[in-house]
Amino acid sequence: MTESLRWVKSSYSENGGQCIEWAPEHAVATGEFLVRDSKDPNGPHLALTRQGFAGLVEFAKSHE
Repeated sequence: MTESLRWVKSSYSENGGQCIEWAPEHAVATGEFLVRDSKDPNGPHLALTRQGFAGLVEFAKSHE
């Protein structure tokens, strides 16, 4: 299933290569927020709840 997803880079991807991607359409359709390392697109991904994804975003913002 994840092969056919459209992955979008984080807006924080200009921080020296430490970036993630997420699948926004999948999140809208299922409520499951998929996140992966942009440097390893064929590697594993995380499946987060809306609250978990919001927490990840807040963590990233506070550690710029």
